[in-house]
This record gives sequence, structure tokens and C-alpha cells, in this order.
Amino acid sequence: MSFKRFDTEDLVVSSEPVSAPVWSTNVPVLTTFFTSSTQENSTSGKYYLDVYQTGSELDAAATQFSLAFGHKLGSGSIWYNNAVDGKSPSSTIYGQYRSLVLGDEESDLTFGSQTSDYFYAISIDRDRFKESLLPGSFNLNLTNSGTTLKLTDNSADTTTISFNDAGRVYQVVSGSNGAAYTGSGYAGQTVSGSYGIFLPDVGVILLNGKALDLGTSDGGLNLSTTLTSNVAQANLRKLYNVVNSADYFQLNYKETISSQFAFVRVRNAEFNYSTNPSYITGSGDLRIPNMVNAPQAYVTTVGMYNDNNELLAVAKLSRPLLKDFTKEALIRIKLDF
Repeated sequence: MSFKRFDTEDLVVSSEPVSAPVWSTNVPVLTTFFTSSTQENSTSGKYYLDVYQTGSELDAAATQFSLAFGHKLGSGSIWYNNAVDGKSPSSTIYGQYRSLVLGDEESDLTFGSQTSDYFYAISIDRDRFKESLLPGSFNLNLTNSGTTLKLTDNSADTTTISFNDAGRVYQVVSGSNGAAYTGSGYAGQTVSGSYGIFLPDVGVILLNGKALDLGTSDGGLNLSTTLTSNVAQANLRKLYNVVNSADYFQLNYKETISSQFAFVRVRNAEFNYSTNPSYITGSGDLRIPNMVNAPQAYVTTVGMYNDNNELLAVAKLSRPLLKDFTKEALIRIKLDF
């Protein structure tokens, strides 16, 4: 076995971003949506609902995303204790996402320039993406009574990115592929602010309930969120129905793959003799005498060792490489991590 130490210029580190569809089976657009009747009929299903790609338990039945409804004052859900006003599952969900986004329990969630006491949360299942969601790839259609609202993030129109405790923040606007709609009427948002916020670093989209409840002439969807106090409402079913009716949810994730390249330089005078024991006799002589001055060897494997002579990685060549005194080689090894 022959060894050679790497020089500084032989090692190079590179980072490359890659993207892929979020959904199971790598479909670019999710067009089928299913829920669990067991979960829907449970108490928790009124406030938190998992959505699947298929109704079969045998084929891509993993959760794709989850829906939740939050209200600052606890409306739309039953109180935990009738003696304590406003403390309910919807207020807990509101507080959970407020802490995630803002990092405190006092501030109000803002959509565009407007605040809202309630929202719908779309939480992408963590198994569906790696590093973060990809801004500009978010396209969600919502259809209600024949009216379709096309939503995207505003990453293509933003020159300065906003940050909060959840990382990057983009506004959800009417449009496509990261650009707001610029036609007549309204430009991407409503009088109730943007349609929500897109948080790619935590995989969450918060939809502004006020904007969705507006009439179609005002840029809304007539979602008709019910905000009765201390009553369990089917608000999540309303959101699920408009998502299911449109049958279009596109989203990609982004991952930065760091690679280290190691260049193994095999010069003409190096690695020309094999270390295979069958090449020599018991007395230490070469079995084939003419290989003394004209040796030949085939390079098949490169092993990478540390200073303690411990094998750390092995690189296999696609085919054996003939080596003798008249040939040199440069072998590039790529390590992804």
C-alpha cells in the first residue's frame, strides 16, 4: 500500500443549492387532498387537521401538511373552563404561532400593514422538506362558490427581506411564482392587509382570516369564518374545502449541499508497482522480471486516511486506471455532507 499526503491546494470546499418538490412521490403540484375521518370526528380535529396525499394507507399516505385555526380571544372553540373566559384551543393555537413568529406573548400578528385577531395556519410536515421552503415556489389556489383566489409569496417583488424569530418573512399576496398580481382592482392584497405571511425557514404559512372573509369584489373569498365565543365551529373544514375545491398546491424546498473535493495527483514516478503479495516471490523478487524497469499497475481504489493511519473514506474508480512511468493521473474525489 502506498501513501501520499494531501497538500493544501488539493482540498477545496464548495456549496451548491438544490431544490425539489415538497410533496411525497416528488409530485410538483399536490392536486389530491384527504383527511382522516377519525381525526375529524375527534375534539382536536375541530382545531387541528392533518392532510394527506392519498386516502390509501399503502401508498404515499404520509401527512403532507396540517391545518389549524387560531383566535386571539379564543373565539370559534369551546373554553377549557367556563369560569375562565377566552381560554380555549383556538387561543392556545394563536399563542403558539405568535410565540413562534414574534417571540413574545404581547404583540399582535400583522399581515401587511393590518393586524388580525385570527388566522388559518398551514404547517408543512417536517418530513416533507430538508433545510427550508423555497420562496417563489409557493402557489396555492383557493376556490369558493366558483371564485378562485391564487396566492403566492412576494419574494420576487421584495428587495429587502424582513426577519423575525421564525427567520425570513414574506407576505402572501394574490399572484403566482413569487410575484403579486398587478392588474386592475387590487394589487396583490386587500383592505384587510396581505393574505398572510410565508415563513420558509420553519415551514409555516399563516393565512389572514380577515382577508379571506372579505367579499369577492374586495379581493376576498367569502370564507365566512365563524367567530362565536365558547362554541366549537367548523372553520377548519371551511378552509380545507376551499383548498380541496381548487386542487392546486405547489411548493418546493431548498437545501444547500456542501461538498469537499479532494484532488489526488498521481505523478509519473508514483504508484507504478502493485502492493499485491502475489507480485513478489518468497525471497522478495518480482515474479515477472521485465516489470523491474517497465512496471505496470492498475489503480482501482483511493483510500483516505488520517494522521493515525485510520481509514476514513474509500473512493472507487469507475474502471481500473492503467499506470506506468509514462502516465500521470488526476483523480477528483467528491465528498457530500
